[in-house]
Amino acid sequence: MNNQEPIRDARTLGVPKMLILGLQHMFAMFGATVLVPILVNNYGLPLSIQTTLFFAGIGTLFFHVCTRLKVPAFLGSSFAFLGGFEAVSKLDSGKYAAMDAAEKLQYACGGIVVAGLLYVALALVIKVVGVKKVMRFLPPVVTGPIIILIGLNLAPSAVNNAKTCWWLALVAMAIIVAANIWGKGMIKIIPILLGVVGSYVVAVIANACGVQNAAGEALIDFTTVAASSPIGLQPFFTNFTGSIAKFDLTSILVMAPIAIAAMMEHIGDMSAISATVGENFIQDPGLHRTLIGDGIATSLSALFGGPANTTYGENTGVLVLSKVYDPLVIRLAAIYALVLSFSPMFAAVVNSMPAAIVGGVSFILYGMISAIGVRNVVENRVDFTNSRNLIIAAVILVCGLGFSGGLTFEVGGASITLTALAIAAIAGIALNAILPGKDYEFGSDVTQGRSGDFGRY
Repeated sequence: MNNQEPIRDARTLGVPKMLILGLQHMFAMFGATVLVPILVNNYGLPLSIQTTLFFAGIGTLFFHVCTRLKVPAFLGSSFAFLGGFEAVSKLDSGKYAAMDAAEKLQYACGGIVVAGLLYVALALVIKVVGVKKVMRFLPPVVTGPIIILIGLNLAPSAVNNAKTCWWLALVAMAIIVAANIWGKGMIKIIPILLGVVGSYVVAVIANACGVQNAAGEALIDFTTVAASSPIGLQPFFTNFTGSIAKFDLTSILVMAPIAIAAMMEHIGDMSAISATVGENFIQDPGLHRTLIGDGIATSLSALFGGPANTTYGENTGVLVLSKVYDPLVIRLAAIYALVLSFSPMFAAVVNSMPAAIVGGVSFILYGMISAIGVRNVVENRVDFTNSRNLIIAAVILVCGLGFSGGLTFEVGGASITLTALAIAAIAGIALNAILPGKDYEFGSDVTQGRSGDFGRY
């Protein structure tokens, strides 16, 4: 285990180390953040990697301003909206019948703009009625299992990436574990960065020696890198009218309801970050501020042709391993993302990283997210001898793992898909509200120094 004392002011480490820590957070988010536009492009919609990176940086900085520079969270691309992108890409009736892919993307982004505004609506409700009344519906018996599911739902992605070349994934894992357990000083603080860079160097050497992956392909393909220019503007700079979001009821009905899942994921991530850092960010600076920051960042990104943003579990995993909790380090990562969004070549280099390396790193990070959910339940003394709590947690876990493809239904002639996480969140919140015997009070009997302590059962 990592028993070092937490570092809450990274400036004490010196500027060079602080810059490296920011780089580590940038690498932690990069793979998943650029994976979203890659997948959306596979649906036929031309979502830009450069635009995605740009608004991940802008969104993160805006979020930090909204939360009074207190919350060490990074906003990257949300996977929750992938089903919506795919649904919009398949619309072929009415005005969508002869529409090209670029314009369909604009309408999909319009739906995401509305989804982001729903965050703001919930934030206003919290501001008016108070976080205690809202959190009464979101006790640790609900948020804990949801945090667990965030990690578990990501687990297949880690395995699928790792199995493309198991030995390379194991190299990445081994470097991370060795650096975190036996490393000293700075080595112990940057295990993820060392795992990524170290395994990439191994992959480059192996690729030069003719080693192939499980599919019989080269470990690294530099074709895209060679064809990329070092510096280039994002599409919304060069083609503003072709990037700006457009609005239509059909696309809004497809994309906006996904905000239900995304907001629950946000609350779960805020709980996870609070549990990790040992500060109750839901109370201070307040859940309404974090929701506004995330929601407006999402709407701003989509308005200019980018994907929805969300607080990133990958970076929470980095907080767990490094024990450097200074939000300034996250802001440095956001600045790196902004700068690098102007370099198509750099995006191509990092995107050339073998999937197995991403899988090996994800094995550690995704598992830690679920472990934080368990910790959240344990430290809040959720009583599972109480059948009410047991039923709520059981239904959440089965919904989150059982509805692997989500739940699709028709609204206004368009198919809407609720993800497994959204179904689990709705079921948990509903059961917690309906079943008698609620004995949870937000913020009661909070003991100083207990991480993730949001009240007592």
